[in-house]
Amino acid sequence: MSEPHDVLDDSAAVLPFPARTPHAPYYAVIFSSIRTDGDNGYGAMAERMVELARTMPGFLGIESVRDEAAAEQGRPGITVSYWSSLEAIHEWKNQAEHRIAQRQGRDQWYAAYHLRICKIEYDYGFVR
Repeated sequence: MSEPHDVLDDSAAVLPFPARTPHAPYYAVIFSSIRTDGDNGYGAMAERMVELARTMPGFLGIESVRDEAAAEQGRPGITVSYWSSLEAIHEWKNQAEHRIAQRQGRDQWYAAYHLRICKIEYDYGFVR
């Protein structure tokens, strides 16, 4: 596996750039969701899941976007996590604490969601 490469120089004076990923190929899990009303512990669990994912073998990074105003209108948020292999994704899906969060998501946090897994064959970027 190659080392992660930076599209952005760490010294650049901009907001944090997308996840640092290795040179392709690698995998992306795209999770699009529409939240239910209220936090109901979602924020704390989301932070815990990112913390936990970072400890998993094969985890490469994460990017997440949710506009609260848009969410109130029933528009989706999107989280993309990056993984070194399908096996790493499978291990994450079946991690015990993550399974609990998945169940809570279906029971109380999400009105709807859709998950896609993609193989990244090529990537590039630009920063002014």
